[in-house]
Amino acid sequence: MTKLSVNVNKIATLRNARGGNMPNLVKVARDVERFGGQGITIHPRPDERHIRYQDARDLKNQVTTEFNIEGNPIPKFMDLVLEIRPTQVTLVPDAVDAITSNAGWDTHAHADFLKDVIARFKAAGIRTSIFVDPDLHMIEGANATGTDRIELYTESYAKGYASNKDAAIAPFVQAAKRAHELGLGINAGHDLSLENIAFFRQSIPHLLEVSIGHALICEAIYLGLDNVINMYLNQLK
Repeated sequence: MTKLSVNVNKIATLRNARGGNMPNLVKVARDVERFGGQGITIHPRPDERHIRYQDARDLKNQVTTEFNIEGNPIPKFMDLVLEIRPTQVTLVPDAVDAITSNAGWDTHAHADFLKDVIARFKAAGIRTSIFVDPDLHMIEGANATGTDRIELYTESYAKGYASNKDAAIAPFVQAAKRAHELGLGINAGHDLSLENIAFFRQSIPHLLEVSIGHALICEAIYLGLDNVINMYLNQLK
């Protein structure tokens, strides 16, 4: 079964909109696990507009499943990850002002940088993953960095799903096959939803984990968090 890691950034966005601590991010993360979620993902950004660096510290001893911290490995982020030592760190090439992640790494242009960062995290016992587009050249570059896994950036699949799901999934199938041949673990995330997750899961070989936040939280407004998490789990079996 592919694991479901729930990104709780949107819970932090809602909390920050009014100040205070409602909703309580730690309680929501614990509820996600209680409802069956198999991991918690956070993506702190330098301006802390949703997840705050302190949230990572607060969650450190509360998350009992897999804890995944995503972000651009600037010095402040690296220091945080090395302090928290989550299960996994996912490296994402976000611009400082990015609203959301919008591209994978150029694993060749940034090869030396990624090798150094990954070596530091792995020396601390943290599993590493690199956010990449479904591009065979970039996946081969990722393999050369020493990363444990890749996370396939799935926005193009989500956008193309309604009009031609077979065409939309094709590059991801090839990317996953090549990654597996190279010995890389395969994660995926971005704009996956209840509408498109089942076909993605059925089509992608060796898919270990998906990270889903925005769609899952939006769906939970109508259907309830407990219900939605279990709907995803059923689709991922």
